[in-house]
Amino acid sequence: MTVVVTPQTSAAGAPNPLVEAPGGRKHRAGAGSYVVLTVLAILWLLPLLWTLYTSLRPESDTNQYGYFSLAHSLTFQNYSNAWTQGQLLHFFGNSVLITVPAVIITLFLASCVAFVVSRFNSKLNLILLLLFTAGNLLPQQVLLSPLFKIFNSVDLPGFLSSSGKLYDSFTGVIAINVAFQTGFCVFVLSNFMRTIPEEVTEAAILDGASIWSQYWRIIMPLCRPALAALATLLTTWIYNDFFWALTLMTTGAKRPITSAIANLTGEFGQNNNLLSAGALIIAIPTLLVYVALQKQFIAGLTLGSTKG
Repeated sequence: MTVVVTPQTSAAGAPNPLVEAPGGRKHRAGAGSYVVLTVLAILWLLPLLWTLYTSLRPESDTNQYGYFSLAHSLTFQNYSNAWTQGQLLHFFGNSVLITVPAVIITLFLASCVAFVVSRFNSKLNLILLLLFTAGNLLPQQVLLSPLFKIFNSVDLPGFLSSSGKLYDSFTGVIAINVAFQTGFCVFVLSNFMRTIPEEVTEAAILDGASIWSQYWRIIMPLCRPALAALATLLTTWIYNDFFWALTLMTTGAKRPITSAIANLTGEFGQNNNLLSAGALIIAIPTLLVYVALQKQFIAGLTLGSTKG
């Protein structure tokens, strides 16, 4: 006996509207997710858009009508004034001298440690990984006093420090950023390298590859997404750092771009329109880095998301 199952229909032969179509619940859930994400995106972008709006308004227009008012005129003069008054080109150069070497050195050292921890079996691997990871748990402010004394005690040759000390030098700020960022990078890279099959390095060993060849020619190219993601994060963190440059540098002309915003404040008041323009100019390099590494950055963040 054969049983034929037919869809429920109304008297007119049309599908019954009371019966939910397949996938309808998933469709509504997806639509709800898009609504929530859209609202969060707007809330996230609102301060940035308001800063952009403020930077385009003349100070006289803001003073006359207030910040929460429609602009009667828009101009890019604030950007020109911020660039010249804040000497942003000079401080951009300082940030490049600090950020680029710090990022490169951090990724190199972290990848070396991660390679040893993830590819070689040793009882010290776990202790070494915990040591680097635990460094991220120390508040930076707690170490300020001993670091200040150490930086004033360490002598450097003239080509590394014009002050002759680790204090008040680009080398000192680079070193402290490398020290504090290496632990996080070791943790991320070691976990990523563990996902690379052991057969890859075993085949390289059979072909006579040295440890350096395994690291540089095999493992590092496979870590490109993770390295790009970390490079983007490190560039943002080190470029935006103000604490170490303020405390470990005494010469204002050596400080990075984050300190240039102080040059835009007046003696008896501050021009918030000018500050908004300066803040947006300062944020441009990190946006360019993200755009340049966007594909690799997203690939690095989503690694393993589709694995069971």
